[in-house]
Amino acid sequence: MVQLAGVQVHVSDTALGGESDAVQLIVDAHYAHQAEWIAFTPEQLGDEFFELQSGLAGAITQKFVMYQMGLAVVGDISDRVAASKPLADWVRESNRGHNLLFAKDLDELGERLQDRQ
Repeated sequence: MVQLAGVQVHVSDTALGGESDAVQLIVDAHYAHQAEWIAFTPEQLGDEFFELQSGLAGAITQKFVMYQMGLAVVGDISDRVAASKPLADWVRESNRGHNLLFAKDLDELGERLQDRQ
């Protein structure tokens, strides 16, 4: 658990395999740590998450929205973004929204959270 810009962020050490994993992690982070956001590395999310046509990213993101928990992807995804215009568009739009953020590291995530306040 870290506090960034006054926000409790649970830095997950668990891979996120699907929607049911997401719900369990959200509940655990909220009740055990009073987290407002959960941060995952791209590796914890897996390749399928970044293949937007799979629908996994949308399904997982929807769970976070439903449970009012922020989802942060923390790590370098520049190669993936460069290879996919739809992914690049999604990352850009997500970083303008309120529920999903992409950041290269925790410092950048803290800056993005600060900008929202």
